[in-house]
Amino acid sequence: MSEVLEQVIDDLSKNMTKAIGHLESELSKIRAGKANPQILDGVFVDYYGSPTPMNQVANVSIPDARTITIQPYEKKMIQPIEKAIIASNIGLNPQNDGIIIRLYLPPLTEERRKEYAKKAYNEGEQGKIAIRSIRRDSIEVIRKMQKDGMSEDLTKDAEGRIQGITDKFIALVDSHCKDKEKEIMTV
Repeated sequence: MSEVLEQVIDDLSKNMTKAIGHLESELSKIRAGKANPQILDGVFVDYYGSPTPMNQVANVSIPDARTITIQPYEKKMIQPIEKAIIASNIGLNPQNDGIIIRLYLPPLTEERRKEYAKKAYNEGEQGKIAIRSIRRDSIEVIRKMQKDGMSEDLTKDAEGRIQGITDKFIALVDSHCKDKEKEIMTV
C-alpha cells in the first residue's frame, strides 16, 4: 500500500515540476526591456507550407541589449519570417535590409512596465491554479485508497505531505513572479 502512496506523491512532484517549467517558459516570453531570443519562441514561420519554429529557419542572435537579429538560413525566407513576426502580435516591427531582419526593442514606459508586471502576475496565478489542481487530483486518489482499505492515519499523513509539497511549489511560483517583476521594473 505504501508503494502506491509513494508513487502518487512522486507523480505529484513530477507534475508540479512540469507546471513550474511551463511557468518559466511563459515568463521568459514576457518582455522585460532587454532583448531576449525567447520572445520569438511562439513564432512559427510558414516554411514550404508547414508551420516551423523560428529557430529552425533562421539564426536568432542578440548583438546588443535592445536589438534582436534574425538571419534566415535561406534568403527567400525573409518575407515569410517578417509576416510571421507581424502576425504573432509580439509588438515588434521587423526591419530588413535584404539579408538580416532586425527587431528593435523600444525602451519601456512606466505604464508598459506595470502592464507587463501584471501579465507576469497573471501567469503566476495560472501556475498556482495548475499546482492546486494537481494537489486536488492527488488527494482524490488517496481518499479513494482510504475507501479501499487504507488507514485514516496514513491518509492524513499523505495529505499532509501533499500539502507540504504544494506549499513548496506555490512559494516557488511566487519567487519566480517576484524575480520577473523585479526584472521588468528595473530601468
